[in-house]
Amino acid sequence: MNNVYDETKFLMKKYNITANKSLGQNFLVDDESIEKIVEASDLTTDDLVIEIGPGLGTLTQKLLEKAKKVIAIELDKKMIKVLQDRFLLYTNLEIINEDVLKVDLKEVIEKNGFKTAKVVANLPYYITTPIIMQLLEKKLPIETITVMIQKEVAERLTAIPGDKNSGAITYSVYYYSNPKVILNVENYKFIPAPEVDSQVIKLVLRDEPVVKPINEELFFRLIKISFMQRRKTLINSLLNGGIIKSKQQAIDIFNELEIELNTRGEKLTIEQFCEISNLLAKCI
Repeated sequence: MNNVYDETKFLMKKYNITANKSLGQNFLVDDESIEKIVEASDLTTDDLVIEIGPGLGTLTQKLLEKAKKVIAIELDKKMIKVLQDRFLLYTNLEIINEDVLKVDLKEVIEKNGFKTAKVVANLPYYITTPIIMQLLEKKLPIETITVMIQKEVAERLTAIPGDKNSGAITYSVYYYSNPKVILNVENYKFIPAPEVDSQVIKLVLRDEPVVKPINEELFFRLIKISFMQRRKTLINSLLNGGIIKSKQQAIDIFNELEIELNTRGEKLTIEQFCEISNLLAKCI
């Protein structure tokens, strides 16, 4: 085939495939974008790659040429047949027909004799956040996550904590990783074209979290509550969320940390959230 577009159309016709809307399938058919995703993944011949949602295998082909082994996790059984036929002669590919949220990735990595892995994925919009958060929160032996997702979500994930685009998930992503934008991918570069544009981002996982809360669960609960009612002051959000005993307790903590009493959660840095949670943890 001359290009990814022709190849995709050929495979869809050969296997009588239409994109499954319920699974959020949109096939990337832009050669340049695919090359840039692979380049951003920074693969070597010693790497294990976990590809989530390989679809017709367009990106898989490039990953197999770069990495020592690729484990492709695909939920759609129709795609499994395509992948098995297409890569029949490849010895460095393992295909898993399962929901990635149900796969023990740590076990998969260890079973294959690797200490770490790199994740590459074109994620369905509807399940982007659960997958990314599971990859981060389970503290898996993963070095990097290079992923294409809805642009609006990507902008929130890669925002600087405390700026106007940030949300609770911004702080979680920044806590575990160093996020950066790789490239924008316009909607017309897919079959079928989604309603919105996409963006490729890369999360480089940190050896240690960027801050050290005494109580990690309390730290994330504090952030989540702070963003549930963005228009409220942080003190009122904490009162409504039951995370502080009294308004006076919050005032004392804010004064000690030199935080203005009318501050909203979206204005705080991740360091300030950590300081507040640490003082609260000492009161429990």
